[in-house]
Amino acid sequence: MKTASEIMTATPITVSPDTPIKEVARLMCEKKISGLPVVDGEGNLQGVVTESDLIEGSKKLYIPTVINLLDSMIFLENPARTDREMKKMTGSCAADVMTANPITITAGTKIDEIATIMAERKVHTLPVVDDSDRLIGIVGRDDIIKTLL
Repeated sequence: MKTASEIMTATPITVSPDTPIKEVARLMCEKKISGLPVVDGEGNLQGVVTESDLIEGSKKLYIPTVINLLDSMIFLENPARTDREMKKMTGSCAADVMTANPITITAGTKIDEIATIMAERKVHTLPVVDDSDRLIGIVGRDDIIKTLL
């Protein structure tokens, strides 16, 4: 069975944490890709920006439900969710909208495991990292589909 190293793109297009959102969107459109790894100056994976991350920045703000009780506001839901949404909606660079600590795989991860992760975790792009969390490639859904040919 094939592994990630056999199907991955070994030199993926990446962005830095301070790359402007417009540049991220332009790269995704021009290169017809659904996600971009965000790496620091040493090539260490910081996160991933996906089409979903960019779309979330354009949606309506969700206001959490609260109850006023004895002059106190009690949030019925996690207020951290609102904070994350606000950050994405007002973000100006990749670091503001990226998914930090993304799901990753290694070069030896077998294709059936990659497919399972993508299906169960609903991700389209998986960064391939070495033991030091350095980005060495990327596997997208199209890479899995190409193996069926």
